[in-house]
Amino acid sequence: MPSPSKTVFLDIIHSLLDQDHMFPARYLINFSDINPVDLASLTGIWDQIPVDRRISLLSDLENLAESDTLTNFDPIAIHALGDPDPNVRVLAIRLLWECEDLALSERFINMMQSDPDPLVQAAAASALGSFIYEGELEEIPQNILNKIVNAVTETYKSTQSPEVKRRALESLGFSSRDEVDLYISEMYQSNRIEDTASALFAMGRSADDRWTKFVQSNIHHSSPLIQLEAVRAAGELEIRESREDLLDLIDQSDIDEEVYYAIIWSLSQIGGQGVKDKFEEIMESEIDDDLADFLENAMDNLAFNDGLGNFDLLDLEEDTSE
Repeated sequence: MPSPSKTVFLDIIHSLLDQDHMFPARYLINFSDINPVDLASLTGIWDQIPVDRRISLLSDLENLAESDTLTNFDPIAIHALGDPDPNVRVLAIRLLWECEDLALSERFINMMQSDPDPLVQAAAASALGSFIYEGELEEIPQNILNKIVNAVTETYKSTQSPEVKRRALESLGFSSRDEVDLYISEMYQSNRIEDTASALFAMGRSADDRWTKFVQSNIHHSSPLIQLEAVRAAGELEIRESREDLLDLIDQSDIDEEVYYAIIWSLSQIGGQGVKDKFEEIMESEIDDDLADFLENAMDNLAFNDGLGNFDLLDLEEDTSE
């Protein structure tokens, strides 16, 4: 007699192959930390699952992973990297955004350089950014970091796809190599809105205050995309000079919703006078549950960052008194 868990997974397999009914959302959690036997059952029928359902499944798993950080869908995503459909491969790459397996860096390099679909190449170039970040923190071997940065740099310089080029630059934003500044400047000077936005994105990742004036000059940009990335970069770089601009922007009634949320988060990163009061003012107004939850997280982040600032001030006063 099959075990209850085996019976459940047999039902899941049946539902995946059933094109006449929607796949039950309650089954999604069963894909987390999947055991080898169930994984083998799934991969054995993977190609029989309609492509639209494979796309929907991975998209749903990505949403679940974002809402529940304790879930782990890495084995399924790794299998899906070899799917014949490019949309599935893109989702598989995105589903591996927190996977620290260094073997994936080699896989992503190959996909960035050789996949026949530019969107997959771009997704792989973007995914390599997390490995560059880990390398800059000295959490992966220097020789592996060098290989990744060299590959992404070569892709940035040689690709004919604007999308791949932008994603490569965004990943290089984490790199401390001197030439990256030149690449960021090069893309920033482009006449394309998407290029300018990616350059600002890379500036935000650079931890380099040399970009302060470029970020600040775009906080009021007429393009929501450029404005969004400038606002985000202001927070990532903790540009205190932008606090008043952001506090003014947050009161504008016609502000883009995504920009509005980015302003709140950037203010939580920058902190300082007036930010907590503004957050409390918004919280006391009529807002929906999603914004209330986001504000609570932002207020926690603000308290954490302001606390770090107080520790820095204390250290400075102790050094002065010695």
